[in-house]
Amino acid sequence: MIRYALACRKGHAFESWFQSSDAFDRQAMRGLVTCPACGSTDVEKALMAPNLPRSSKQAPACETRGSEAGPPTPPLPAGAKAPVAIMSAKERELRAKLKELHEQLTKSAEHVGSRFPEEARKMHYGEVEHRSIYGEASTEEARALIDEGVEFHPLPVLADDYN
Repeated sequence: MIRYALACRKGHAFESWFQSSDAFDRQAMRGLVTCPACGSTDVEKALMAPNLPRSSKQAPACETRGSEAGPPTPPLPAGAKAPVAIMSAKERELRAKLKELHEQLTKSAEHVGSRFPEEARKMHYGEVEHRSIYGEASTEEARALIDEGVEFHPLPVLADDYN
């Protein structure tokens, strides 16, 4: 696995993990790498400092929480507060079901990226055959689709999706 610092055209910085450099290139070319802040698929690798091994005398960079620890989350801008929660077993179960739903929907549908509003309209008005699709739409585009009577549902998004 390889972690890349990434940035979108609008300057939003974030990190993501990929199986290899080629995996990033393939996903980026297909529009599968999106900015978590604005949804842009125009994403490039950002300049990164090398990850050097530390000596055994240095403290670990971060503490893990048992086997549940995952990849580190991107740093927040100075002064920003992150939403946090302590979840019950029932809430963790709901979160797992949402993640499963998201995976099922994206696995069985075609990713159309920023063309989502256009493709949804074509299907709604019978210009193309109906099929399962997913992609990105701005708030304004989503409101316009609703006003036109186009049925769609937002994909469940979990914080883990951005790591």
